[in-house]
Amino acid sequence: MNLFRRFVVVGLLSTVLDVALFVWLRQDVGWAVPVADGVAVATATLVSWLLHGTITFPGDPRVRWYRRSGPYVASSVVALFVDVAIVTVLDMALDPRTAWALVVIKLPALGVAFLARTANYRRYMYDTVRDDQREPARRPPPPGRYRLSVVIPAYRESDRIADTVARVRAELSSLGASALQIVVVDDGSDDDTADRAQAAGADLVLRERPNRGKGAAVRAGMLAAEGRTVAFTDADLSYPPEQLLGFVDAIEGGWDVAVGSRQHQATMTVVRAGRLREVGGRIVNVFTGIVLLGRYRDTQCGLKAMRSDVARLVFGRTQIDGFAFDVEVFHLVERYRLTLIEVPVHVVNSSRSTVHVVRDAFLLLRDLFRVRAIARMGDYELGPGEPLPDPAPGPDGS
Repeated sequence: MNLFRRFVVVGLLSTVLDVALFVWLRQDVGWAVPVADGVAVATATLVSWLLHGTITFPGDPRVRWYRRSGPYVASSVVALFVDVAIVTVLDMALDPRTAWALVVIKLPALGVAFLARTANYRRYMYDTVRDDQREPARRPPPPGRYRLSVVIPAYRESDRIADTVARVRAELSSLGASALQIVVVDDGSDDDTADRAQAAGADLVLRERPNRGKGAAVRAGMLAAEGRTVAFTDADLSYPPEQLLGFVDAIEGGWDVAVGSRQHQATMTVVRAGRLREVGGRIVNVFTGIVLLGRYRDTQCGLKAMRSDVARLVFGRTQIDGFAFDVEVFHLVERYRLTLIEVPVHVVNSSRSTVHVVRDAFLLLRDLFRVRAIARMGDYELGPGEPLPDPAPGPDGS
């Protein structure tokens, strides 16, 4: 049984227990409505906590939150008072005399209490996730032939891919020629993008057929790269490549993942994106709450880096081929308890972009729900024996 089904089953069992116990205590035992409802809610909450912690969430980031009894109790107490208050008011207004009438006044209370509990859950889970991510993990050095691999997904970029490769190599020359690998992934272009990348000196050129999307291209490059730090950036170089030196320092300083943030207070934007694109990006960041537990300034920045072993772990599980792959990456970073630092970037937005704001925003939102569905089906859960870096301990040692 996958995670979502386990969650639903445990939730239904707890709800049935809550309602049945309330009706029995009120009808058969004769307790006052507030007392009967309070005992029923408290009992169902305890059972729910035990079942979710042992059955529903093993291997899931939320299990860490369930092990923190303080926040869970605080959320449950708020939900209990909300439930009891609503049931008491409805009892006074409607004066239910039968078991079914008691069920009727209980249902609105269950709904409102669920919303209150969910809001608190997300707030505490956010704190838990960010606690995990807040400090460098300082794991042993990852494997790799190169110090840095730069993955460049490209689609119909024949007119500028040679300049892109040359500029990346020039601006990262301080690493040394033997320390840098440039990987270009031609995502099904119908021009000579791949040939020109090869001629320009890219160390590895992958030809993906047919065109599948940026997520698929980045995945192929990240899994093929041989650097100890693996990064990806856009072919238009909206983020000047020299910034990757700072990302390498972050990864070598102990962080599992370093992500660029255009919303960071230290970010410098030389050429701004169009107004519609900026607004669309902010709306997308709001909707990432559908999938992510943590709150991030910018999930869609095209400049990210990670350890090679983390890259293989994360991109070995990604399934989204479109622009929402970034959010999928964040979700897996949370799920696998990897540390993450947001880095300010220098942005020079290109006047030529393959992004179609309305169409791509719709497709991205669709894929956000796909990520949630995949998670519910349990497809992101690691199987026995699959590699997972030792988790960085949280502040409570969990």
